[in-house]
Amino acid sequence: MTKDQKDNLFLLVKSLTKSEKRQFKLYVGRLDVNQDSKFLNLFNVLDKASVYDETAILKTKIVKKQQLANVKAHLYKQILISLKLNPSHQNIRSQIREQLDFASILYHKGLYKQSLKILDKSKEVALQHEEKNLAYEIVELEKIIESQYITRSISTRADELAVQAKEISSLNVIASKLSNLSLQLYSVILKTGYVKNEDESRMVTSYFKERLPKYNIQELGFREKLWLYNANLWYSFLMQDFLNCYKYASKWVELFNEHPNMLRLNPVFLLKGHNYLLEALFYVQNKEKFQNALLKFQIITSEKSFPKDENVQALTFLYLNINSINLYFIDGSFDDGLKIIPKIEKELQNFKDRLDEHHLMIFYYKFASMHFGAGNNKECIFYLDKIISNKSLLMREDLQCFARVLNLVAHYEAGLDYHIETLLRSTYKFLLKINDLYEVQKEMIKFIRGLQDIYPQDIKKAFIGLHATLKTYEDHPYERRAFLYLDIISWLESKIQNKPVGQIIREKFHAKNKI
Repeated sequence: MTKDQKDNLFLLVKSLTKSEKRQFKLYVGRLDVNQDSKFLNLFNVLDKASVYDETAILKTKIVKKQQLANVKAHLYKQILISLKLNPSHQNIRSQIREQLDFASILYHKGLYKQSLKILDKSKEVALQHEEKNLAYEIVELEKIIESQYITRSISTRADELAVQAKEISSLNVIASKLSNLSLQLYSVILKTGYVKNEDESRMVTSYFKERLPKYNIQELGFREKLWLYNANLWYSFLMQDFLNCYKYASKWVELFNEHPNMLRLNPVFLLKGHNYLLEALFYVQNKEKFQNALLKFQIITSEKSFPKDENVQALTFLYLNINSINLYFIDGSFDDGLKIIPKIEKELQNFKDRLDEHHLMIFYYKFASMHFGAGNNKECIFYLDKIISNKSLLMREDLQCFARVLNLVAHYEAGLDYHIETLLRSTYKFLLKINDLYEVQKEMIKFIRGLQDIYPQDIKKAFIGLHATLKTYEDHPYERRAFLYLDIISWLESKIQNKPVGQIIREKFHAKNKI
């Protein structure tokens, strides 16, 4: 049975670099008994295969069907052990854990003094690198050892450890509460997008304030500040407060400038901070700052010293390319933007197993919007269909909603109105189902439905009427979210003035920035 690269073991094998494969074979080859083992033979088969095919594996007769699950589990474990021993996967965090294991072994052998010496050094390193959870584990083990073996002449040793444990525990609690709050807010924006009405706004604000722990900013370290800025950033995004998004994303990035030693241990957070900074600048439409931030991001990620594991490479690809696309939306230079789509699509194939469907659909929506802005409506429909036909996409209801609305507009623009009524019904039904039918969407659907009954000479007048109606929602605190996904106002102005959408957006950009 073919599982088309969905098997976990197969994905792990295919993620290995040449050097990691070589190390794995050296690792298992250290024992002669492994040279012709079932799990090593299975590894070789999977390494050569282009897709995971269980039937083909069984035909090789290297393993029986009833043995396959166990052999796969053993191979998976051996690969992970091999990777753990690889220097490229070792960092301060893993080194501290290793020292903690060594100290535990010495403790169980009764070598208390040696164990405490290792723990003391490891605790210092852990605190220097903001690894406070590990530091707390170390202090707890120190307390156990001190309770069994008197190692110091001073009588305050017990008090020192108790105070240190309390301080570290307090900061761990703050970090945990902030990280929980950040994750919960992130899950809200992934599920439903920005707040849609006053009730949601009050609910999110109340949720945020009730769960935000009390803190003294002067007492917070790198890790606590990172989660604090993260939580505030997601709250600001939900509330469509993009200036505050910019504020907290800037603080996030500056935090790494203040603590450069944190980069190697937390490269993913640095990537995310730069991405959110760019996203905020995109929404406030500051092209100059956006370009400067994007260039800085490109320089940082291309430096030889910047960590480059598979996860970092995937996120770097994602953030650089999403924001490279966004640059063309700021001033409506869609024709120029089309040139980068084929390159991004080709590279997407290399990262499809490391990017979730949510981010893949964002790429498709960006591609569709770029083609729509350039007047390529059939190409726009092609990419939107990838989103609309994705029945397994459970996140980003807002993205699915506006994909359907844009799909209606693109069908009208492309002259594909022979089944527009069916599209209207399915879109209306979908929006009702997820309770996302708001005034801008209602007006759009009503307008497109009514176009069939309007005489050609009256169409321009109808566009002017819809434009006047929608302009009243442009600065509405909740209805304006529609324009973040689809610039309907500029599209209507392009129809009224008989100009391309891109030209309308460029003229607005130039007028706003006095270019």
